[in-house]
Amino acid sequence: MKKLLFTGFLCFAVTISFAQKKAVNSAKNEIKGSTPNIAEARNAIKEALTNPETANEAETWFVAGQVEDKQFDMERTKEVLGQKPNEDVMYGALEGTLPYFIKASELDQLPDAKGKVKPKYLKDVRARIRANRQFYVNAGIYYYEKENYQKAYENFKLFGDIPKMEIFNDDKWTIVSTDTAEIQIRYYAGLAAALIPDNKGAIGIFSEIKDSGFNENDVYQRLCYLYNQAEDSVLFEKTVKEGFTKFPTEPYYVLNLINLSIAGGKEGEAIAYLESAIAQSPNNSQLYDVMGQVYESKKDYENAIVNLQKALELEPDNKEALSHIGRVYFNMGVDTRSKADSNSDAAKSKADSQKSLDYFKQAMPFFEKAYSLSPDSKDAIYALRSIYYNLGMGDQYEKMDALYNAGNQ
Repeated sequence: MKKLLFTGFLCFAVTISFAQKKAVNSAKNEIKGSTPNIAEARNAIKEALTNPETANEAETWFVAGQVEDKQFDMERTKEVLGQKPNEDVMYGALEGTLPYFIKASELDQLPDAKGKVKPKYLKDVRARIRANRQFYVNAGIYYYEKENYQKAYENFKLFGDIPKMEIFNDDKWTIVSTDTAEIQIRYYAGLAAALIPDNKGAIGIFSEIKDSGFNENDVYQRLCYLYNQAEDSVLFEKTVKEGFTKFPTEPYYVLNLINLSIAGGKEGEAIAYLESAIAQSPNNSQLYDVMGQVYESKKDYENAIVNLQKALELEPDNKEALSHIGRVYFNMGVDTRSKADSNSDAAKSKADSQKSLDYFKQAMPFFEKAYSLSPDSKDAIYALRSIYYNLGMGDQYEKMDALYNAGNQ
């Protein structure tokens, strides 16, 4: 009786195994037809992928990959014929091929009972992945335009990652990673990662390509921004300095180095950076404007005015420089007026009061021009309101006072 029952169990096990083999063959045959039913093929292979009798066979995973690949090809064919493919289905299937093919290749390279490795599907797997690689770019663009930045990042990144996969270790497929097209797509992966936002992923991508020769200035600036967002002050400062060394005329790095220097109480260092940048780019108005502000922060108003005037010589309509030089004269007027008010010597107090009015008069045309270029400038409105009041210019004061009050309601 025991022997009979045992034999029955063996027959039952064989039946299960046969059923799973049949499922694999069913999926395989379905996609060979002229009008394959992908849903049926997927259902047929689904159980075989998890059943112990077939889950460890390379063929099972290879067929699963073929099913997805067939779905991708069907939608891709529509596109080639000028028809509208279902891009969600198309790129979803493309995504689905890779994990199945990779698993198939891993199982395919395991030694047999005699300890020998005789791959049966590896060549076909490599060929399909190779052929499909370019379409990960299309998928990345599709998802990027739909603002699905996670999938855009994954697909752009896969384009670059595929040739480095273990499956191609002993393959003769050579990709020149320094080709502009390769780097450009890697750059797109970084852009998408930053928009997820996945700062770590974006930093990883941009760090790879920062010295590639492609969009280096932009890449360095993006890295600086990402490190700053991640509050990694050490790498932020390091990358800003590297960027400045590579692009000494780029104001972005100079301005950040100056901010870092000033924050550290190193105005002299900030001035040295500016002098170096001005030597490289002597006609850059912004650099002189910033130099003027640094001297202003040191209360060295004479040098502040010299540099701000140089900025305006180079760019007469520089709104920032106009406001900054106006501010220097205005603050000199305020300081002198305070000095006059606190001076017990009537003659000296009167002289200082007059001197303060002279400074306000000097500030006035700069703020008036800044206001004419930017009528919504709160700084210009506030400064002109105070200047007109101190100079006794009633009508002009009333106008600015009304604008000031309207802006503060």
